[in-house]
Amino acid sequence: MKKFAAEFFGTFALVFAGTGAIIINRVSGGAVTHVGVALTFGLVVLAMIYALGDVSGAHLNPAVTLGFFAARRFEGRLVAPYVASQTAGALLASGVLRFLFPGNQTLGATLPAGSAMQSFILEIILTSLLMFVILGVSTGAKEKGITAGVAVGAVIAFEALFAGPISGASMNPARSFAPAIVSGHLEQLWVYLTAPILGALLAVPGCRCVQPAGCCVRAQAGTC
Repeated sequence: MKKFAAEFFGTFALVFAGTGAIIINRVSGGAVTHVGVALTFGLVVLAMIYALGDVSGAHLNPAVTLGFFAARRFEGRLVAPYVASQTAGALLASGVLRFLFPGNQTLGATLPAGSAMQSFILEIILTSLLMFVILGVSTGAKEKGITAGVAVGAVIAFEALFAGPISGASMNPARSFAPAIVSGHLEQLWVYLTAPILGALLAVPGCRCVQPAGCCVRAQAGTC
């Protein structure tokens, strides 16, 4: 239960701070700036990895959980509870933001700036790069330690910096699902539910190609 609670609180923090930054940037007339929003997402993930990495692994993302499972670093029986905890934390965060900013229409929901296919391909590539880094710096199914926090937070920040204006740089089904459900903006939600999962799964064979012993080279004993 501690693992599930950690995923719940960690994903709550991610969605509350990240989408909250988007909302406050709009409410304040751009005071946060696009750079500030990107850094907020990166920094809150970095902080949660340090705070929760030893408890649950600080996945905070259903796509990451499924990526770890595909890499044989994570038990199948824990996948559904992890995803449920992450989704619940994200929904609570969006609910709180709806209460605080009732006039905001989208609550930081991810919406394509161009075509749906453009954002779909972008999200696949972005999430694949993110999962590739996570598999390289994590131990077993845990994102923990100085290296993991900095590396993962940096990837999220720089991907949000350059791709955010086009696809929203979600890379996380829970992060996109919650504000879409609470705000009622369900258009193109399929992009952000499917593309990150596909991207995370594609990162696994990529990791096996690069690392001499495959993705399991950094895994804990007995998990592969």
